[in-house]
Amino acid sequence: MKLDGGTVLVTGGGGGLGSAAAREAHARGAHVVLFDFAEDKVKALCGELGARADYVVGNALDETDVAHAIDIAAAYAPLRGVIATAGGGVGGGRTVGRDGTPHPIEPFKQTMDLNAVTSFNTLRLAAAQMATQEPVDADGQRGAMVFTASIAGYEGQIGQIAYAMAKAAVIGMIVPAMRDLSVLGIRVNAIAPGTMNTPAWEGSNPAVKAGLEAKVPFPQRFGEPAEFGDVAAFLLTNDYVNGQVVRLDGGIRFDPK
Repeated sequence: MKLDGGTVLVTGGGGGLGSAAAREAHARGAHVVLFDFAEDKVKALCGELGARADYVVGNALDETDVAHAIDIAAAYAPLRGVIATAGGGVGGGRTVGRDGTPHPIEPFKQTMDLNAVTSFNTLRLAAAQMATQEPVDADGQRGAMVFTASIAGYEGQIGQIAYAMAKAAVIGMIVPAMRDLSVLGIRVNAIAPGTMNTPAWEGSNPAVKAGLEAKVPFPQRFGEPAEFGDVAAFLLTNDYVNGQVVRLDGGIRFDPK
């Protein structure tokens, strides 16, 4: 599937991974619509990209906001791709703390909302739009979506149970979503990044970052957002990749802590 002539919606488009994915989709000829609550970031990125780039401000948890972003995207050209990077965490801790206190429920719910609920909200609404579009090829393909999991969804660390469960939910969504949507000609895949060199690491302790980099088998560094963008574009455009979760981690497997 070619991206030129179609629209790609990027949720979390103001973040490190989302902006890199948007740049790559735009470079491949797509009209990119950035969706994020951080207006200053997506506005700046649109200014950088120039033509074929627009933004919508909203919350990926909100049905009305996401539906509006999809409508805006589809108004430019058929919605051929979605790259969903909206997510995050709000802390949490161990299932039972050292003082015997159980994990608070509110941070858990918020982390599930930020990752699992935003992903499903985007999936269902974008799929409904794509289903109305004419196929682009003899296979009947109408669109493709890429979601953002994490290797924490496979081997979450001590104190990371909320985030690990939320990302495991995204991983668990991919195969049933693929099975549901294949009949409509819509492919669904995900990327599970490891340690990535996003702006979240700015101002962090260099020794902590160096210690994490040393645990990556090869190449022994953090992944770059542009590498995420390249994989996202590959998953959108390779017609025979469906129902997959691609680890993007340099081979690292998280230690228990």
